[in-house]
Amino acid sequence: MKLQFISKKNIYYGWYIVAAGTLCILGCLGFGRFALGMLLPAMAPSLNINYSQMGLISTANFIGYLISVLLCSLILKKITPSKLIFFALIVVGLSMIAISAAQTFTVIIILYFITGVGSGLANVPMMSLIPMWFSKKQRGRAAGFVAIGSGFAIILSGWMIPHLNNLLPQTGWRLSWQILGTIVLIIAVICLKVIKDKPAEITPACENDTVEKNNNNYHITHQYNYTKKNIAHLSAIYFCFGSSYVIYATFIVMSMVGDKGISENKAGFLWSMVGILSLLSGPVLGFISDKFSRRTALILVFLSQTFAYLFAALPLPDFFLYLSIFFYGFVVWSIPTIMTALVSDIVGPQKTASIFGLITFVFALGQISGPAIAGYLAEFSGDFSSGFLMAAIITMVGTFLSSRLAK
Repeated sequence: MKLQFISKKNIYYGWYIVAAGTLCILGCLGFGRFALGMLLPAMAPSLNINYSQMGLISTANFIGYLISVLLCSLILKKITPSKLIFFALIVVGLSMIAISAAQTFTVIIILYFITGVGSGLANVPMMSLIPMWFSKKQRGRAAGFVAIGSGFAIILSGWMIPHLNNLLPQTGWRLSWQILGTIVLIIAVICLKVIKDKPAEITPACENDTVEKNNNNYHITHQYNYTKKNIAHLSAIYFCFGSSYVIYATFIVMSMVGDKGISENKAGFLWSMVGILSLLSGPVLGFISDKFSRRTALILVFLSQTFAYLFAALPLPDFFLYLSIFFYGFVVWSIPTIMTALVSDIVGPQKTASIFGLITFVFALGQISGPAIAGYLAEFSGDFSSGFLMAAIITMVGTFLSSRLAK
């Protein structure tokens, strides 16, 4: 049976949801979180911020994210996902613009905490909408295309921020915050116009389309016999990802500039390469998880990340730094993609939002601890290699946990 197409151009409306979702993730996570690594080299000397304080800035964002994940399921009982996404993006955009005027470390901590709250309130409902629009065989790929929004943000920030810093050495980072925040506000309006909460909002006929029938048929044959044990298993895997990938995202540019003596422009170019490579990470690994298994895809991702962190940590020739960038960028957004599909497989589309919110809470705990510990290790040792080594150990544990998943 064919999908029912519901737009004038004969394109299934679910793909418009995916396009808006890509923009949503670009704003709430891409700009709201991953641009920080490019902004820190200019912010740090301007505000006299040390290594441990850099880690605390990132940690404040993740504490906000953690709190928002706790509140998300309660808020979704009061308003629809589409409206929550809109209001959350407004919070992200305004807080980022406010950071541009900050004069002290304390103010930045508070504002970036608010950015984290908005990021979580936008990300969780956005990812949980995918199972409502796509059948089990397409969820991995659809979620993968949504996740690559962060890759586009990295490409833009890696090019724009060094350019503005060269033009305005003292205030370029402030202008960058303003521009990025304004873009997020524009994205909020687009998402409000495009995102619908379920197919029936477009036309009642969609209640009988392939997505609904596939989900209903799967529900009949698969009773979603999930247990606390396998939810805890998924949470542990997501924790390993959250506590490791963010160390690299926060400190790799600082490491290239401070530890390896690479110019900010070249570091920005390499960070942009992470963004370009990451455009493949969600769709490709999502396809592998759909075609083969979620377990196979997760093992591939964690192994790739382990190599990335080891190559960044060890005193190796520059060639291995480029390999590190490749291994990290090629898989970086794939685990949220796979986890979204995996949770939906286990608990069903109707419960995806609540269970995904639960494991995202544990994921957020990892994001809080990772950069804070890595920042203190860098302050103690004088470089970031110990933090990257810690990340590699965590991803080894993630590889083992993934291998224990049922096929």
